[in-house]
Amino acid sequence: MKKRVYSGIRATGRLHLGNYLGAVKGMLALQDYYDCIFSVVDLHTITVPYDPKTLKQSVREIVLDYLAAGLDPQKCHLEIQSKVPQHTELAYLLSTIYPVSRLEDLPTYKEKRAQYPKYVNMGLLYYPVLMAADILLYKAEVVPAGADQEPHIEVTREIARKFNSMFGNTFPQTERFETEGQYVPALTGQGKMSKSLEGSFINLTDDLETIRKRLASAPTDSGTLSGQIPKEGGVANLFMLLKLFESDSVYNKFEQDYREGKIRYSEMKNVLAEAIYNELKPFQEKRMEFKENSELVDSILDTSLAECHRMSEETMREVREKMGLR
Repeated sequence: MKKRVYSGIRATGRLHLGNYLGAVKGMLALQDYYDCIFSVVDLHTITVPYDPKTLKQSVREIVLDYLAAGLDPQKCHLEIQSKVPQHTELAYLLSTIYPVSRLEDLPTYKEKRAQYPKYVNMGLLYYPVLMAADILLYKAEVVPAGADQEPHIEVTREIARKFNSMFGNTFPQTERFETEGQYVPALTGQGKMSKSLEGSFINLTDDLETIRKRLASAPTDSGTLSGQIPKEGGVANLFMLLKLFESDSVYNKFEQDYREGKIRYSEMKNVLAEAIYNELKPFQEKRMEFKENSELVDSILDTSLAECHRMSEETMREVREKMGLR
């Protein structure tokens, strides 16, 4: 049997380069060889402040991004998390065997608590348990995700081991699938590209002029420094993006310019903008085709969700029986 793969992205806006390189490229690499379920995790979306009036459309935008990026409904299943109620059922059952203290120690919970001090809710604390349920519901062995998600995947493994020891062998030990661009730097010069940090990202739907404007705001140094490229900050992030999107020869040219103190950042940013746009243009054209054919998209979702219901209910029947609930 093929290994099972699960991954999901929150519906907090259209996908950006970080999502594409950190998660979607991994999905594309896996769909030809594994049994894959790729989700829009809208239940995770509502753990932080959001607009309920736009959530449905945000979910749709991610579905269009998935299809345009190349996720093939003939090779994988596309899921909307809230449409499969077994996610929340399994999450509650798993929460009865996992300690609160472990969840409180997770770095992601501490970060979100600091980011939204007036919106600290049980859902935020519960997030890793629901994520574990998402993965274990389909008995997924592989999850394409960024390095920042490793603590959550470790929680998934811990919960699986605990359940197996208490109720008998049921769940596998999940592993993270690493992609080349698993860490995509923010344009702001600090941290990774994120939808929650304005000015840090480039959307997959941005045109060339928008990409140029976004890159133009990326911080640089005076351009007169020589020596090694910095390991952090705006210049380091620009070079990291250049490495991801341009050839070695182009990268080496700008690296040499930097070492010699003669780099022109306007030229570098323009070259980078062109490279990013050229990679995104086919995606944007395909996305428009799906957007204009809503009936096809609805049909794809209906077929995929029916199969997801079947697979998830199969797992839940086993879990309920082992936990003495049937």
